[in-house]
Amino acid sequence: MAEKIAGEWLFAPETAGVMKALKASGGTARFVGGCVRDALLERKVNDVDIAIDADPNTVIRVLTDAEIRVIPTGFSHGTLTAVKGRRSYEITSLREDTHTDGRRAEVKFTKDWKKDAARRDFTMNALYADTDGTVHDPLGSGVSDTLARRVRFIGSASDRIQEDYLRILRLFRFHAHYGEGAMEPDALVACAGLTGGLEMLSRERVGSEIVKMLAAPNPALALDMMEQTGVLVKVLPTARQSTPMAAMEALERRFGISPDPIRRLALVTRGGDLRDTGRALRLSNENMTDLRARRAPSSLVTSVEGARRLGYERGQAAGKDTLFIQHAEDGSTPDVKVIRALDEGAEQKMPVSSRDLMAVGVGAGPELGEMLKKVEKLWIDSDFVMDKATLIGEARV
Repeated sequence: MAEKIAGEWLFAPETAGVMKALKASGGTARFVGGCVRDALLERKVNDVDIAIDADPNTVIRVLTDAEIRVIPTGFSHGTLTAVKGRRSYEITSLREDTHTDGRRAEVKFTKDWKKDAARRDFTMNALYADTDGTVHDPLGSGVSDTLARRVRFIGSASDRIQEDYLRILRLFRFHAHYGEGAMEPDALVACAGLTGGLEMLSRERVGSEIVKMLAAPNPALALDMMEQTGVLVKVLPTARQSTPMAAMEALERRFGISPDPIRRLALVTRGGDLRDTGRALRLSNENMTDLRARRAPSSLVTSVEGARRLGYERGQAAGKDTLFIQHAEDGSTPDVKVIRALDEGAEQKMPVSSRDLMAVGVGAGPELGEMLKKVEKLWIDSDFVMDKATLIGEARV
């Protein structure tokens, strides 16, 4: 008996409208890939992709006739985006690869669902579903692999990787998000032997995959396998050996903290050059700022005074991340009192302003800035207890 999926997205009026329009093409349209996989696993579906055994020009025509907006996002590869209401749907004509070079493929359109499935990366991504939720598994192993949380290449792992070397990183990312248990040995052997192909990838694509992997609930095993196969050092030379990611995951679970890729990246690259990390992954300025704020001090913060200082200097989020990075490395658990003190430090507001200092005769310019730093240091060193009057008095000295 065929598996069936369900979900609000599947029966939404916008979805029904798009599928009805596609029916006018004379072909068959089915949901494909991630939306089917995630629905099968009863996970939230974010993006809805559709496959159809009709050519792109026909798809554009029937959607336009139905007054559905069409964007030719990847027309040469048969991919269009249909926009209806507030929802968008990526629609791709069935295709098969005629040539690949490790980065991109030349394709021809087909009406053969099995050939379309065979060109995909993992068996769990080669699943299709009708509008009533009935799942189609052309290769015969996609459903069982998905339900077993087994991330497995279609056919030869080596062949699939050489078609697109990004699939090396996708393997580890997908295992972090969907896999359970050990990774497939043949896939790991293929990855280890083909790391040279990673040099063909843009740093933006590499960075995107690494960040997505680190956002998974449990990336520790995937990260360990990346290190053992030589993939990690190839894409991220600043990565340390034997990152205590499992310890970080345990701390996050214990304290109810959501996974955060930048927190984890700071742990993975601790001790490495920040700029080299940014270049290797093409991180945004915002991510670089966040990463810099999570560079952990060399000594473990264990006192409430040190925690308050850390919270004030880094802010609550970055300060707490820094504390967890330290404890993950140390293999210990932070005291609740220390965490509370960090929160208190993050709430502190400097009681003296530039205007206050100028009012007692401190001149504008470099002198004012230096005095403000001096007063702030005194206040921090007092564990935030010196009051405004006392601090201004120190400025007069």
